[in-house]
Amino acid sequence: MVRIITDSAADFEPAELEKLNITCIPLTVLVGQKDYHENVDLTKDGFYELLKGSESFPKTSQASPQVLADLFEDAKCSGEEAVYITLSSALSGTWQSAMFIREGADYDGAYVVDSKNATGGQRMLVEYAVRLRDAGKSAAEIVAEVETLRDRIVLYACINTLEYLYRGGRISHTAYTLGTLAQIKPIIHVDHHGRVDIPAKAMGMRKGMEHLCKQVDAKNAHPDFPLYVMYTDDRSVAESLAMRLAEHGHTVHPDNIIQVGAAIGAHIGPAACGLVYVGA
Repeated sequence: MVRIITDSAADFEPAELEKLNITCIPLTVLVGQKDYHENVDLTKDGFYELLKGSESFPKTSQASPQVLADLFEDAKCSGEEAVYITLSSALSGTWQSAMFIREGADYDGAYVVDSKNATGGQRMLVEYAVRLRDAGKSAAEIVAEVETLRDRIVLYACINTLEYLYRGGRISHTAYTLGTLAQIKPIIHVDHHGRVDIPAKAMGMRKGMEHLCKQVDAKNAHPDFPLYVMYTDDRSVAESLAMRLAEHGHTVHPDNIIQVGAAIGAHIGPAACGLVYVGA
């Protein structure tokens, strides 16, 4: 048996984790002077309430390294293999820490995979690992196939507000002020190195959504994998994007609309939307 492990940046809901038999390590969210743990004492809705109501900028951090060390040790004692699929190494130190822990575990059955992605992209890889596990694949086979799929994942999003990029130090006050006045909505993209870039800017959310739809038009989604629509805080924004995708001939099942959690949501703020799929 292979134990599939991920962290809460993959944006599964607790019921989904239980159904798919996935072990999830919660990331820590610091708001003010208080620490929270995603999916433990902080829901996604609860996070956005804190985000909008707090004057301090929320910070996310890795779980204690001992959590993963204990999981690897438990898998070893149970005669199981383990595959941990992490948040992108370009966005967090989680992967580097996990590799250090794996080396110290002295267990050849433990594997660590850098998703080079986050939220729906990371989730896509974890779900694929579950499919492979359920098909009887070994941990080494799962890792090889997941890493092959990784480069085919496409993720774009449109940010509704520049406030959180500014509060997080990603843009200057001048860029924040002028961009807000001009109703500029940055389009963000996760590249194959797991880094976030801004390849385009739209004048308003309507044009931003149209830009996202054109990304799917340019490179169709593979039918064996879901087309996910993502949102922060306001599901109606995602439903609007799903309707626009349908007008372009791309159907999104309601179950494939997912909410983005703290790891990414803290940096892009509420009312953003995005999509992720596997290129055909």
